[in-house]
Amino acid sequence: MKPINIKEKFSKFDKQWHPHQIATVDDMQVILAKISGEFVWHSHKDEDELFYVQKGVLEIRFRESGNPKNQWSETVNEGEIIVVPKGVEHCPTTQEGEEVHLLLFEKLNTAHTGDVKHEKTQSEYPKI
Repeated sequence: MKPINIKEKFSKFDKQWHPHQIATVDDMQVILAKISGEFVWHSHKDEDELFYVQKGVLEIRFRESGNPKNQWSETVNEGEIIVVPKGVEHCPTTQEGEEVHLLLFEKLNTAHTGDVKHEKTQSEYPKI
């Protein structure tokens, strides 16, 4: 039971789109990730996902299941959070060349890219 210095934890890795676990809270995990560019369209059928932008500006694109033409996005600025409800298809994105630092809060069993398998999909999150 010690304080966790988030800035120090971010200094321990450089790989983008590769979440690192820094804590667990009951059946939830606290994850740090560095991202740049566009991720993968995916959803989490049974789990909500909280994004906190620690550094930079995150854009999350959303689309209606069964109607991919119905798309919209939300901009999440540094110091803000957004909760993506279970089942909502989304695609995190950054501005060209910008690296965004995220803290995520999600269930331990949440699959990185839901049912989607992609080269960016990670199945294990290093603990730092």
